[in-house]
Amino acid sequence: MAADWDDLRVFLTLAREGNLTAAARRLQVSHPTVARRVRSLEESIGARLFDRLPDRFVLTAAGEELLADSEAMERAAESIQRRSAGLGDTAHGTVRVSAGEAMTGFLADHLPRLRLGLQCIEIELAASHMLANLSRREADLLIREQVPDVSSLVARRLGRVEYAIYAARGHEATDTTPEGLRRLTWAGFDEEHSYMPGQTWVAELLEGARPAVRVNNWLVLQQAVRSGEAVGLLPCYAGDPDPGLRRLRPVVEEVGVDQWLLVHRDLRALSRVRRVMDSLVALFRERRDVLEGRLPQEVATP
Repeated sequence: MAADWDDLRVFLTLAREGNLTAAARRLQVSHPTVARRVRSLEESIGARLFDRLPDRFVLTAAGEELLADSEAMERAAESIQRRSAGLGDTAHGTVRVSAGEAMTGFLADHLPRLRLGLQCIEIELAASHMLANLSRREADLLIREQVPDVSSLVARRLGRVEYAIYAARGHEATDTTPEGLRRLTWAGFDEEHSYMPGQTWVAELLEGARPAVRVNNWLVLQQAVRSGEAVGLLPCYAGDPDPGLRRLRPVVEEVGVDQWLLVHRDLRALSRVRRVMDSLVALFRERRDVLEGRLPQEVATP
């Protein structure tokens, strides 16, 4: 008897998640549904696919064999879905753009420019610093600081973002030498997000001491600095236009990072995706001075 694709999707999810709770949450179904689908699949192929341990499900030898074939089917289904998006290719539809929290804020601030001439295209902005899966259409376009080693992705450099130290206006920070900066209260990212741009530089400046205020989100970090309780390293495109902040020093040259626009190779020729890509490239080119922190704070406004 042929296996049902819906049953195979449940099997794949349970194999990846390892337990019913996580699999049900991922699939947005109930526990009994996951268990029933797995039993149905086992009955249809005549083999046990999982060893049921007290705390997890572990693939059997038969499950391992089925996993490889199911993943190949999944890739084929995803490819069909992506390619079908171009069969009725028009300049209408939705384009989902995923970027970090601060960069998503930058795009939102510049929506009039971003949507110029694109009124027939709906744009979804997804704020996340996790790598969305373009193969599964979790997003159509990504803006990230790194280019992942994935052959199915096409990358285009958008520009460079510089960072600087900011404090709230009225904050009494006059000594901006390294010694003076170390005496200030700092806000930065928590240990789980220490990979964020500039966090290694901050750790070196503080000689290994952790920031007194730690967050996991750029916008929360900006708000913490704006409160006046701490200083922090922020992207210039976020810090300079903020009337509640002032720079303490010029840009930190060692921290600047390139921004990359990522798209799946099956989607790059899709009309609506291509037009949003062109608009993003134009926006980054036009706002280069703001992104690179080369305008006075009072001038660097959208």
